[in-house]
Amino acid sequence: MTPRGPTLPAHRLPHLPDRVAIPGQSRGTPGAPGAPDAPGAPSGLDHFNAAPTEDAESALLACLHSPRWAARVATHRPYPDLEALLAAADEAAYDLPRADRADALAAEALPGLPADAYSAAHTALNAADAAYQSRFGHPFVICVDGLKPDEVLDHVLEGIRSRLANDPEEERLVAAEELRRLARGRLAALLTNDGPPTGH
Repeated sequence: MTPRGPTLPAHRLPHLPDRVAIPGQSRGTPGAPGAPDAPGAPSGLDHFNAAPTEDAESALLACLHSPRWAARVATHRPYPDLEALLAAADEAAYDLPRADRADALAAEALPGLPADAYSAAHTALNAADAAYQSRFGHPFVICVDGLKPDEVLDHVLEGIRSRLANDPEEERLVAAEELRRLARGRLAALLTNDGPPTGH
């Protein structure tokens, strides 16, 4: 099974009260786990549950660029625990209408390659992605969490080549599942990683 995790970083986000909304991430590089909260300190979930709706939705949009998904997940707060939140996020992702899913896909991008990657690697990745987009009409999305930087290119190229054989309906389902995994991984990172102090 494809590991879960972020490929999209991000966007600069507004802060949740007293806590950064989501840790900074680079494409293809999952956020490192943050230090646990101090005993008695409010958890990331506590801050998420208590955040103004606008801030919660802004943070959620970095996990999946779908206003409908973000609004639905934010509306059902408070969540008793992280698993309940992730389950709600999964359900909202499964229920996204096709047009909303297409918008979310359009906001995605390929995982970044290591800074020292050869130009031929970039050329190969761009050519494969162009072929994919020509066939399916949207960017290729895939989780790369848990991979070493030097494994990303082969993993992504293999994924594109194998998925080019899908028919459009098959690929629609695969891409929707990848989006769900990406959103889940980013959301977990939002609540379990520490970032710079609010106001930075």
